Amino acid sequence: MKLISEQNIGNLTLREIGKLVHEDLPQKIKHHLSQLEQKGFITIDSKNQKITRTSTKSQPKDLFFSIPILGSANCGPATIYADENVEGYLKVSKRLISKQKGVFAIRAQGNSLNRASVNGKNIEPGDFVMIDSNQIDARDGDYVLSIIDGLATIKKFRLDSKNERIVLLAESSQNFNPIFIHKDDDFRINGKAIDVIKKFEE
Repeated sequence: MKLISEQNIGNLTLREIGKLVHEDLPQKIKHHLSQLEQKGFITIDSKNQKITRTSTKSQPKDLFFSIPILGSANCGPATIYADENVEGYLKVSKRLISKQKGVFAIRAQGNSLNRASVNGKNIEPGDFVMIDSNQIDARDGDYVLSIIDGLATIKKFRLDSKNERIVLLAESSQNFNPIFIHKDDDFRINGKAIDVIKKFEE
């Protein structure tokens, strides 16, 4: 970027540009120029052999994540069918959520986690819970999206080693019974809850 600000390098070959920035591989130069152009930092005018610097800030399109919404899940008994069809996208500022890769949104239903704390936020009906699908090996105390007999629920994961079982707990102002799971049950974890986008209330 500094080099482009100081001189026009549009009339140079990739190898010549590489020498100026101490890079021997022309393909790396091509890749980085392409990325800078896509992000709006530079303009490449091949016809007139000009490369100019256009901005030092990310374009608005780079300030947001598009998070797929994959249906709903109960924050109570597992009574909502798991649905892996994308029903839309949630546009979220990168300042509100730091991670995108492998993350999807689930619309919460039920009150069993209205006293939970996921990144400092509780979970109420209508909230969007951000699920990291890469984190399927739950640790004791994690909030997880679980699939039980094909039904989806979000609960606090507790490992009861003494009794050789998994317990899924509610944290609610209401009284919800725990769910007790044997290691051989039809049970899987689809990801860990990492954040909550609270529903908008006027």
